[in-house]
This record gives sequence, C-alpha cells and structure tokens, in this order.
Amino acid sequence: MRSFLPATTFCSMPMKSIGLIVEYNPLHNGHAYHLNASKEASGADVVICVMSGYFLQRGEPAIFSRRTRTEMALAAGADLVVELPYAFSTQHAHWFARGAVSILDDLFTDAFYFGSEAGSIQDFLELDTFMQHHYASLQKNVRAHLASGVSFPTAQAKAFHDAGPPGHLPDLSKPNNILGYHYVKAARQLGATINANTIPRISAHYHDKGLPEDQSIASATAIRKILAAHADVTKIRPYVPPSIYKKMEHLYEVGQPMHTWDAYYPYLQFVLSTRSPDALATIYEAEEGLENRFIKTALKQPTFMDFMEEAKTKRYTWTRLQRFAVHLLTGTTKTDIANAYGDEARPRSVRILGFNETGRKYLNAVKHRTPLSLYHRPPKKKDAQQMLDERAARAYYAMLSGTQKVEKWRDEYAQPPVYREKRE
Repeated sequence: MRSFLPATTFCSMPMKSIGLIVEYNPLHNGHAYHLNASKEASGADVVICVMSGYFLQRGEPAIFSRRTRTEMALAAGADLVVELPYAFSTQHAHWFARGAVSILDDLFTDAFYFGSEAGSIQDFLELDTFMQHHYASLQKNVRAHLASGVSFPTAQAKAFHDAGPPGHLPDLSKPNNILGYHYVKAARQLGATINANTIPRISAHYHDKGLPEDQSIASATAIRKILAAHADVTKIRPYVPPSIYKKMEHLYEVGQPMHTWDAYYPYLQFVLSTRSPDALATIYEAEEGLENRFIKTALKQPTFMDFMEEAKTKRYTWTRLQRFAVHLLTGTTKTDIANAYGDEARPRSVRILGFNETGRKYLNAVKHRTPLSLYHRPPKKKDAQQMLDERAARAYYAMLSGTQKVEKWRDEYAQPPVYREKRE
C-alpha cells in the first residue's frame, strides 16, 4: 500500500494539478478546448500531459516528432509533458489506459480529465460497476461472438448489448467512450487516488475525414490528411490555435517530412521479406498465423493502403493490424513486452519531455517522493522499457535518407527537455 502525500502537502505553495492523456497528432482546436475546459472546470494550477512518443495507440507513427508535439503542448497551455512509454502507447485500450493513469497517479495528480462522447463521469462510473457485475456473462458472450469470426471490439460490443445495459450508460461503439471506460477501470484496478472526470467532446467526430466549413473544430484525421498530402497548409489555419499553425507553417517551409505509414512501408516490406515465419511469430501480437498473412500480402501490394485493405479481415480490425505492423517495424517481441511490464505491469521509469516554470516547480515538489524514475536524457544503462523506447526512436527515423536517419534520431532522442519560459 502506498503512503504517498499529495503534491499539495509538500509544495511550498499549494498546487492543484490535473492530468490529460494525449497524443496531439497533431494538436488542434478540439484539443485546446479540452485542455482549457479541463483547467477551468478544475481550477487547476498545473496541467500535466502524458503524451505518447513516436508511435501511437492506433498503430500509427506520429506525424510530427515527439519534441515538436511537446512544443505544441506547452504552447497550448500544458505545464509539464512526460512520455507514455512505447510498451504502453502502442497497446489496445486496457494497457494504454493502465500505463497512462498509473503515471499520473504516481505523479500525485489530483484528477485526470478525458474527452468523451458521453460527457458524464457518473455514467462512466456506473458503466464500470455494470461491467464488474456482469463480468462472467460478458466474457462468455465475447468468446461466443469471437467464435463467429468477428473482431474483438465487435465481439465486446455485441456482448455488452447482450447484457442489456441501461440506456444512459456510455455507448461503447464510440472510440473516446471506450478509452474513457478503460481509464476509469484502470484507476479502480490500480487502487489509484486520482479522481476521474470527463469533458464532452464537441463538433467533429473522431474519424471525420473532411474539414467542416461551418465550425472551427476538425478531426485530427482530417488535418493529417491535408498535412500528409502536402496540400495547401493554409486550409488548416481555422482549425488549429494560431501559435500551433505558425509552427506547422514553418515545418512546411523548411520541408519537414511528414511521418506516415506510406513512408515506412518499404521498411515493413523489407522485414517481412527477409525474416523467417518462425522469427516473425515471436513478434508481439503475432497470433493465429497473422505473420504468414502479412508476408503474402506485403510481397504483392505496392502501397501500405493496398496492403492493409488486403490484409484486413472480419477477425482483425485495421487498428489491430497497424499495431502489429508497428511491432514488426520496431522488432518488438512478446518477450520484450513481458520484460518491459515486469511483475507490476505499470511504468516505472518515465522520460520528462518538456515543462515551463510552473511545471518545473511541480517536478521539484514531487521528484523525491514519486516511485517513478524520472529522467531527462536516456541513461547509459537502460531497463527493458527504455530499450524499447530507444528502438522506437530508431525506427521512427528510418524513413529518412542516408546519414540523416542516424543523425536525426540521435539529435532528437538525446536532447534535454523542451523548456518554455512563460505561458502566452
């Protein structure tokens, strides 16, 4: 049992803190709304972001580097940004949520706020209770639906419907509601002292691919589509905060490459064409001969989109396949993940990515009390989790040409945290 004191107990001045679990791929007006609404609702002095690093929960490379996204987060109002390690950031919702909530709790954050389609934290708490009470029947029905050949998320949704939940409970077909449920569940299972809260999402839906003409909030998917196509960058100006747009515009002007799956596909093909099926079967999330399907598909499809369209089945979702592709790219095995998780299955070392003066004061208040090993630069002697993070950094820059790929990853990966002198 932990005996930690909250940050407010040992700070020279009381500091109320909230946490956000983010990817900012890239940061847009919807994210800025969520950050500001969370801060206003809580009256917090400190906003802490746990941000995924190079590869993300849906099995995608972050379109901008970890450092660039940290700069954006601080510009938007975050005070402290720490990294969600690769072993958790590229996982399905349960482990993603567990890793992020664990970090925030170990940093003595008073509360965390997530965006959701439901918008009521009480409904999420009731959903968690409902799921506990119906656990046995839900598991049985999930297995039955899986046997029919549907994907795991579909099987879960069908099993949930079979249980006859009250109509006011959050709709688990909505991606942010799914994550929200797992955040609440993780806090309970961890015995966390942190409180959960939610802010209703507004306007754009998670997967909307077009830019709306009558509002200032677009989905990250729609914004990435413009960025990845190197289309007219001014098209996204209405949908991102001014300081963030200025940063993106500069990256365009200097020819910053956008990290998309299309750029990594040749390397994925190389891995699939030069490794034996037995070796690929050791990769994390290789199940039921999935590696063989990938080998056959990659050798005959010219683009990543074509590859995914052919590899996709009713059994495996697009996200599930992309996560497997990420683990193939980084060479992450089942043993690697097991070693990174250890007995507690929660992060024990966390990299500090950036902070302002408020964030610095908060760090100074908690650093000697937290069970986390907080570090600014990669240590010479790395644990299993840190070795995966370094491997992810190398893979992230593999799409650059020549010596750039080595120089860039060393430069970005070895730099100290971003420091922003003041809020704007």
